[in-house]
Formats: sequence, C-alpha cells, structure tokens
Amino acid sequence: MRVPSRRLVSSIALSAAAFGCALASPAAAQTAEGDQTEEAERGVGVIVVTAQKREQDQRDVPLSISTLSNDALAAVQAGGGDIRGLAGRVPNLNIESSFGRSFPRFYIRGLGNTDFDLNASQPVSLVYDDVVLENPILKGFPIFDLDRIEVLRGPQGTLFGRNTPAGIVKFDTVKPGTDGGYAKASWARFNTIQLEGAVGANLGNGFSFRASGFYQHRDHWVDNIDNGAGDDLGGYDDFAGRLQLQYEDGPLTARLTGQIRVLDGSAILFRANVFQRGSNELIGSRPSMWCRIGCGQRAAFS
Repeated sequence: MRVPSRRLVSSIALSAAAFGCALASPAAAQTAEGDQTEEAERGVGVIVVTAQKREQDQRDVPLSISTLSNDALAAVQAGGGDIRGLAGRVPNLNIESSFGRSFPRFYIRGLGNTDFDLNASQPVSLVYDDVVLENPILKGFPIFDLDRIEVLRGPQGTLFGRNTPAGIVKFDTVKPGTDGGYAKASWARFNTIQLEGAVGANLGNGFSFRASGFYQHRDHWVDNIDNGAGDDLGGYDDFAGRLQLQYEDGPLTARLTGQIRVLDGSAILFRANVFQRGSNELIGSRPSMWCRIGCGQRAAFS
C-alpha cells in the first residue's frame, strides 16, 4: 500500500479550501445584500451635514448635531408660525421673544442671553448660508425654501468664530442649479394666510438662478377697549424674498444672494395676573384683566 506524498496531500487540502471559499462567497454576498436591503427598509440612510464646512455623513462628524430636512420644516411652518416653532422640533433648543415675530433669543442646553439690548452678544449664533446674522433683528428672518437646518450643540468657536459658546443654528437654503420650483398656500383661523413658492433655472454658460418668496398674514384678533369695539391688535403682514445667482466653472462656484423682509405687525401681548391667588385656576375674563403690550397701550381679552 502506497502512502500519499506530502505534495499530494497539500494539493488536496488547497483544492478543498478553494472549493469552500467558492461556496462561502455567494453566501457572504447574499448576506451583505440582505443587510443593505434591511437597512433601506428601516429608512437608515446617509444624512449629509456641513457642520465642518464640507459635506460629510453625520455619523462621521464628532459633534452633537440635530438636523431638520425640508419635509420637517414644512410641518413647522404649516400652522403659520415663525422661527420660534423650531423650539418644539429640536432637542435642547429653545427660542423666545418679547417682541413677537422679531428679535428672537436662542438658548441651547439652557445657555442664552435674556438681554434686550441690540448690542448684547448672544452665546448662540445663527448662520445663514455660511453668513453670520449677529444682529438680533436679522435672526427673526422667516424660514422658507431651505434644504436643511443643522443645530450644533456645544462651543463652535474653532470654525465659526465668536459668540458661539453654546452652539449655532445653521440654515442652508436650496441652491440654484436645478430647473423647476414649487408653490404652497394655506388658510386658517383669524384669516391666517400663508403663501410660499420658489422657481429656479439654468441660464447656460455656467449661470443659474433661484428666486423664492414667502408671505404670511393674520387679521387683528384682540380688542383694545380704549378704542371702542373692534379688533385692534395681534395681526401682522410678513413678507420675505430671496434671489440667488450662481456661476459654476469646474472647481469654481460663486454665488450672489440678496434677501429682503418687510414686517408690519403689532407687538406681542402679555396677560398679567392670569392665576387666582393661592391656586392654579385661571382668572375669568373681565374688564379688569389687562394685558401689557410692547407699545405701552392697554388691552383686554374678550
């Protein structure tokens, strides 16, 4: 009886290993495809952010970031709200105002500044297409035709400079370069009207543009009894527009943006002494229940 040589045994072993790998490869490929299909069904995809001033997958950025897509923004604006509506959509973000739709104050993780002075530095900065809007009046600009909103929690002074120890709220608009647009309209109580639309097109030779607009209206709904019968306060007309012109030539991209806002409305109302003394019950409406408003007048709820 002849004993197989070592060379023959090694050849048989290598053949068996190669055959095993050939059988395992399709199984591994099927497993990878199954994982991708399962991931797609769960809706887990790549979330692109620009928190480090370049497009990255959010999972690769070592920062605490919350994002809002265009669909989520549509839900925020559906009720005729303003920028303060973001406070209920992003964790650790609060936005308040003592002047209605203008002059909002931002807080991230409880850190903010309640100073009413226009020159007061705020620890939360607002960045609109990489342009810092430091003036508190500019921070109330309506949110419309946006690609995404990113809220970065924690100090951001390395990339975004001063007045960012609490974080930043970063707005990225829909850029020119694609044809088409959209239009939306809604109507609600107190004759609340909201119109929003945008249009864009390629002009050729590397040029493109995008124009977008936003309008909100609400009738007065609070009666100032000093003026007799009739609603005198609470209404507003808010219009904002944006025009972008972009030029692309290989690695070069230049964009010129202009924005305008026209706001005509009364100050926000504050109802004083709303609770009964010694209880959590609300005091009923009566002429002695006054409201203080920003312009110093007095009004009463009906």
